[in-house]
Amino acid sequence: MSAEQVVPGIRYKRPIIAVFVLVALGLALAVVLHNNPLADPETERLKKICTCVLLALAVFVFTAFYDRWMILPVELFHSRRLIVRLSVNDFKKRYAGSYMGVVWALLQPVVTVAMYWFVFDRIMHARQEIAAADIEVPYVLFLTAGLVPWFYFQEALMNGTTALLEYNYLVKKVLFKISILPLIKIIAATFIHVFFIAVCLAVAAMYGYHPSLYTLQILYYGFCEFFLVLAICYTTCAVVVFFRDLTQIVAIALQLGTWATPILWDINGIGDQYKWIAKLNPMTYIVEGYRMSVYGQEWFWQHFYSSTYFWIVSVSLFLFGSLVFKRSKIHFADVL
Repeated sequence: MSAEQVVPGIRYKRPIIAVFVLVALGLALAVVLHNNPLADPETERLKKICTCVLLALAVFVFTAFYDRWMILPVELFHSRRLIVRLSVNDFKKRYAGSYMGVVWALLQPVVTVAMYWFVFDRIMHARQEIAAADIEVPYVLFLTAGLVPWFYFQEALMNGTTALLEYNYLVKKVLFKISILPLIKIIAATFIHVFFIAVCLAVAAMYGYHPSLYTLQILYYGFCEFFLVLAICYTTCAVVVFFRDLTQIVAIALQLGTWATPILWDINGIGDQYKWIAKLNPMTYIVEGYRMSVYGQEWFWQHFYSSTYFWIVSVSLFLFGSLVFKRSKIHFADVL
């Protein structure tokens, strides 16, 4: 067995590490040169020092543990065609046997938006709500733009958590790469999410907020959410094999998350002493990002420190999840 088979991607180890170091140096330079005249100078200096230290630590950890952490990404890349095929099959399988089939999946977001429109716009007449950056928008649009990423997060996380349990017959196959199973469930959930985004943009257009260059940011925030939920699922899907109660814990956590995330309420309507706590939730970054993409006029790089924090948390969760999954997978077949 060659060294490349033992450690996938070893041929490209030096170029990948070099690219990672260059990106880290670029981010560090951007942090140092970034200037916010409205912020407190001491606070800004502290943020810059902390960010540079974290980037330096990330470079050291990535370089030192490259051989351990790159196994999972390389496996996913080599199985990309199989992943796409199985994801489409998984999506179709959910509605197999029903007369309307996939139409049920597409009908759900339409009914959801219609219900909120009728309740908040026609009955309660909650027409205006200051949502972000002093932009007044109809509450139904404010709510829909927050529900779009949250519904995706809920479905992808729940399905990804139970992926190994559902496909236990594949887990027991020696030659099958079980690392692709959580990814399959998340991609299957993405199909409905794309349609839900289209519905949200249609609602925005009805109220006069037509697509613009800012709308393209949905691709960025969509990737952010995809990466975040994948990072979490590698931990949850591995743990749930040994601790089945985790499924119920995740469901309760998602219920609490609906209120802990600024979906039904405006983050700008709370005091600064609580706002920083809400921003510790990575989904706050994504929900607010979707709103900026649908009706806002801000680019994601204008929220430099929020973006930096999100990616530090997401990458850390992915690295942790990949290690947990790698160490646990040798016992999956015995338990399942």
